[in-house]
Amino acid sequence: MNAQTSLIVPELLRTSFVWDTHSGFMPDPRADLANLSIWRNAGVDFLSVNIGFDLMPWQDTVATIASFRHWLRRHEDEYLLVGRVEDLALARETGRMAVAFDLEGMAALDGRIEMVEFYHALGVRQMLFAYNRDNAAGGGCHADDTGLTPFGLAVIDEMNRVGITVDVSHCSYRTSMEAMARSSAPVIFSHSNPRAVHDHQRNIVDEQILACAATGGVIGAVGVTLFIGSEGPDIKRFADHIDYLIDLAGPDHVGLGLDYGFPVDAGDLGELVANNPQFWPADQGYFDFHPEFVSPAQLADLIEEMLLRGYDDSVVRGVLGGNFLRVAQACWR
Repeated sequence: MNAQTSLIVPELLRTSFVWDTHSGFMPDPRADLANLSIWRNAGVDFLSVNIGFDLMPWQDTVATIASFRHWLRRHEDEYLLVGRVEDLALARETGRMAVAFDLEGMAALDGRIEMVEFYHALGVRQMLFAYNRDNAAGGGCHADDTGLTPFGLAVIDEMNRVGITVDVSHCSYRTSMEAMARSSAPVIFSHSNPRAVHDHQRNIVDEQILACAATGGVIGAVGVTLFIGSEGPDIKRFADHIDYLIDLAGPDHVGLGLDYGFPVDAGDLGELVANNPQFWPADQGYFDFHPEFVSPAQLADLIEEMLLRGYDDSVVRGVLGGNFLRVAQACWR
């Protein structure tokens, strides 16, 4: 870092609204949420915390959200569970990190449309349709390229009504494209990288990226090395994905969904992957993968790298969080 950027980088980080649209630790009541300080200490203003995915029975998701809400209430001096866009400014003004919840897949709905509003009332502000495999709502990226079901179409309408952002990461091509065509509000890929930069089924093709931008949505670049295509958390390689997204979709449609995780006492992750190959196929590298991530602590390095690549302050601020904030303003109720 040269003398000029050594002054600019911390100021940009301090004055930008920093938004990480997906955490990657295991949703489990035993998770030690004191680890949220990893994001808070790194300067993150808002974090979407995952509270369930399609491998979990809906009852486990409810238990997790109850536990996480209880912890956040007991630590209101440092964190604020938000439900309205106005709460984001309140959290920042009072020196707290804003938190909301997200769901990965529709198993948590138990086939009941009324569960959408139920989760909204508990703090869920984004939901994706299928975690890698098909479910009652739509198709996953590691299954046949199926589209939205009638239930999935109804879920989108209900999400639009109550104010939950439609997320199509982890979904099949058809499900993502049909969801973006159906939604009356901007749609996001909360944590997905371009397949043109690294060829993995979890990454997305150009048509998906452009369709997302056309809705007014944002693609969150994901920091998991398996989807970056790097041996470790390489900021330059991560920035290559951001470059591609900006060049294709424009600077207003790129953000961050680091998917960063910490260990949770909920069993061995490798064992979970091995026991559920339908969700994590061996031919996609999951069995040989030892989780590594671009971490929130590397945000300053990312800012420096973007400045070195010629991006101006406004583009950097948008990627750090301004673009996802705009989507929340359009979607949340």
